[in-house]
Amino acid sequence: MVFSVMALPMPATGRCQGTISFASTLYLCPILDLLLAEIPPSIQPEIRLGLQEALVNAAKHGNQLDPGKTIAVRFSISKEMYWWTISDQGTQTFHPCCCQSADSDTLPDETSECGRGLFILSQIFDRVEWNPQERQLRLGKLVPRWRKS
Repeated sequence: MVFSVMALPMPATGRCQGTISFASTLYLCPILDLLLAEIPPSIQPEIRLGLQEALVNAAKHGNQLDPGKTIAVRFSISKEMYWWTISDQGTQTFHPCCCQSADSDTLPDETSECGRGLFILSQIFDRVEWNPQERQLRLGKLVPRWRKS
């Protein structure tokens, strides 16, 4: 598997950011490990689940599992939030009208063709923002209170 990583620590501001890009694949273990490196162990399992859901969607539904297309993930930490911005190179239009809102507390019907991924993401992350023009999914998780300085 070929992927590239660019880490940009910014100790003067107390922030850390980096970008990782890789060919569309469902083999995500090493990528998830890199994306979770700065996350406290106590919340890593739930974040791993959410990121895996988002990355699988980007590879499968966005890039149609085309290994010639890439997925990029920008990660940053601020005082208040962990952020992941996931971009794919897909061309298909995402139609949220067939899916429930990401803010919904109700699991989509089991016969529904879509919406369960957004439901999972909305249960794990504090912010879920989809930008169809940029083909970017932005996920935010509040920094645990005990970690704040």
